[in-house]
Amino acid sequence: MQLDQLYPIEISQQIYSPYVSKESDNSAIVERYWLNSAGQYIYVHPQVPLFVDYSNIQGHHICFGAQIAEPYSSRRTHIELSYDIWLLKDVKEAHKHAVANYLGKPSNTPDYRMVQNPIWSTWAQFGVDINETNILEFADEIRAHGFNDSQLEIDDQWESCYGSLTVDENKFPNFTNFIEELKSLEYRVTIWVHPFINRDCEPWFTEALSNGYLVLDESGSSNTTWWNSNTADSGYVDFTNPNAAEWWYRRVLELRDRYGIDSFKCDAGESSYAPQISVQNGEIDLQPHHIVDAYVRTCARFGNMVEVRTGFRTQDLPIFVRMVDRDSVWGLNNGLASVITTTIQMNLNGYTLVLPDMIGGNGYNLNHEQAALPTKELFIRWVQATTFLPVLQYSFAPWNFDNETIEISKKYTDLHAEYADVIYEAIEASVANGTPVNGPVWWLDPTDEEALLIWDQYLLGETILVAPILEEGKTTRDIYLPQGIWLEGGDSSKVHAGPAWIHNYPAAIDVLPYFVRDFSSEPDSATMPTAATVLLFTIIVNFIN
Repeated sequence: MQLDQLYPIEISQQIYSPYVSKESDNSAIVERYWLNSAGQYIYVHPQVPLFVDYSNIQGHHICFGAQIAEPYSSRRTHIELSYDIWLLKDVKEAHKHAVANYLGKPSNTPDYRMVQNPIWSTWAQFGVDINETNILEFADEIRAHGFNDSQLEIDDQWESCYGSLTVDENKFPNFTNFIEELKSLEYRVTIWVHPFINRDCEPWFTEALSNGYLVLDESGSSNTTWWNSNTADSGYVDFTNPNAAEWWYRRVLELRDRYGIDSFKCDAGESSYAPQISVQNGEIDLQPHHIVDAYVRTCARFGNMVEVRTGFRTQDLPIFVRMVDRDSVWGLNNGLASVITTTIQMNLNGYTLVLPDMIGGNGYNLNHEQAALPTKELFIRWVQATTFLPVLQYSFAPWNFDNETIEISKKYTDLHAEYADVIYEAIEASVANGTPVNGPVWWLDPTDEEALLIWDQYLLGETILVAPILEEGKTTRDIYLPQGIWLEGGDSSKVHAGPAWIHNYPAAIDVLPYFVRDFSSEPDSATMPTAATVLLFTIIVNFIN
């Protein structure tokens, strides 16, 4: 994934750099898999100390380098650049082959209620200024405005100090009663957790350090930093050490059982947060991603309500993978439009259980300075854009704006719940076959030249096409319908036959354009292929000692 999440990546750019899970450039998820529309794909083997460069500035190319340099271990004894190239009939067959042979698929389904009703997070609404009073008021407001929930998520900062996994009693004098009050309102309650312990968080930091529970760099130091530590005054729990992973897991488990917490939002986990160059347990040629795999799999032990935000070869886990925080802006630079392109890219990398970030973004602008609320228009279009994704997640509340915002938000929240069974069927199909839950338009016809380049529409399974408004001030848009018979908004009186463009489709502020496929009306000829576009990549390989 990238901060500028362009699609297809032939119009994107990455400067030669290590291809690892890292916080910069939104690269929480990395898979060594590149697919083109000609039905060809490349898979670079996981043991390669991979560097990647791609650009469209001087002709389309992708460059792979193998190099023993940070963050790859200097203790490696050999270097190789190995990869597989496959040529299949078309792009869809190629991706199915990659899923079957390299990427894998979810091993089971996640929690149904998370699909049906929205998550309500405290993060964007309150930031770190949370306490018993304002969260209970928030919970009451949600119910008063007629909204259901899958869970209420208590985000940063509920701990006494970062890494203690103990409750801040100044904010929450009686956490047991507080959780019971939320549950009396029929909420499930989840809590934000992370893999860090700050140096000033005692006695937990000393306990972890003295027992060898923190990741060390090659000089033996545990010092690292993350967004809640301003200097190198934090440690990253070494989940590649089974004893350390169990220590963290047991402490989180005790928190869950003591207070009746339902599940957890597991944040961070990227390999770059470990001290560099990190020393990890496990095969040295697979570092630095052991820590990502081990952390995510430890989190997954808490069940199918868990959410994580990072991944490397962890597509098999039956848990939601959350997008890295979006900014409260329009556009593909980490704004609203990037929710769609990121969803498509996650699905095409095998992470089909996508949990979009909070509706309206997290309250930050492009410079990551705390900003005001998103605009009303941006908020409403964000609600609509995520309606047919697996999960709706609110934090900023619709009643921060006006009654119209509440009405429109409720309309599409209810529509999402109405289609929850359809969404879940797409998830079940992904578990069975590895197919995308929200794929690109070309999934319905991989030989359709128009469909191959569509980035601002998405599918739900193979039955619904969604074309949200993603630009400020727009009340119309062009929509491409691939092959099939399509019912506008599911209305059997408004029928369209694809493939076809609908130009200047009207979409006032309360309108989300979507179309439901009518399989019963489709002729057999609808499945006949058309000519394919061939988008070839040039492969440049480098070995650097």
